[in-house]
Amino acid sequence: MEMPENKIQENVPLAGLTTMRIGGNARYVIEVANAEQIELALNFAKNRNLPFFVLGGGANCIGRDEGYDGVIIKISGTGKDVVVAEGEKVLVRAQAGENWDGFVRWTVERGLSGIECLAKIPGTCGAAPVQNIGAYGQDIAQVISNVEVYDTLKNETTVLTKDALNMGYRSTIFNTGPEKGRYIITSIDLMLTRGETLAGPFYNSLQKYLDEHDIHDYSPRTIYDAVSKIRADKLPDPAVTPSVGSFFKNVLLSRDEADKAEAKGIPVYRNEIGHGKINSGWLIEHAGLSGKTFYGFRVNDKAALVLENISAKSYADLDKARTEIIKTVQEKFGYTLEQEPVEIVA
Repeated sequence: MEMPENKIQENVPLAGLTTMRIGGNARYVIEVANAEQIELALNFAKNRNLPFFVLGGGANCIGRDEGYDGVIIKISGTGKDVVVAEGEKVLVRAQAGENWDGFVRWTVERGLSGIECLAKIPGTCGAAPVQNIGAYGQDIAQVISNVEVYDTLKNETTVLTKDALNMGYRSTIFNTGPEKGRYIITSIDLMLTRGETLAGPFYNSLQKYLDEHDIHDYSPRTIYDAVSKIRADKLPDPAVTPSVGSFFKNVLLSRDEADKAEAKGIPVYRNEIGHGKINSGWLIEHAGLSGKTFYGFRVNDKAALVLENISAKSYADLDKARTEIIKTVQEKFGYTLEQEPVEIVA
């Protein structure tokens, strides 16, 4: 069985598939909704001796000027439902192509807690576990139960449990290590909890918002609404102003490194064993880069982690802007920033 011709697009601009809106053409794009179609798309690539790249909503991917001489497999399967509900615990499932924020909103409307702080993060549900997305003290690793995947090595569908995912800060087996690229996510299962589970104190900006509005109700819907408002006030909508959200990862520190950073007056978020994390946005802002424009890319003046494409047309411009920002932060603070979004390369 072969992929129907009407499912295959040729010479498709990556700029139209990604939210940063740059990049040359992809040789082929095939939209798939289920494991059977994934297998057909993989066979299409294999029969032509071409590489493949799996794409969701394009919110964390960047196209290059040379385009992609291969097959973009675009995940489009949607759907969400409650799998099991036992007492306070509720297992919910989302198909990989489901819009992430729409899914979060669906859970809070049912009074379920666990991902309400992840409101308004752009992208799809299938992309969420890949980077182990997180915000305002929550990340998907805290609630993920299972991930259904298509195993490109064994050519079969299988289920991976949380323990198999090796989830760290913005890293999992899907984007790091020897298994990178092996699995294509088809659906995710999350274990959520009925009712209010957060008690605070919250991340600074969220706590400030709650205090300013005299909010003491921490229901999933209340927190979702608060996070949505905070993000709307300081983060550009990628549909209006091209960006990929957070462009740089935060800086991770050992206990000793965290001590040294604090001695320099740099704010450090500590975990339970004393290891730390520096908000890269703070470093960019305090390096004097907020609101500045480099080669058509602008550092957002409210959220310095966000790099907006205001006039650039090429990856070459992005490369120059990124290099200048990294160099400035390195010279000012001694830390080397690392890019968060992945690039579409063979």
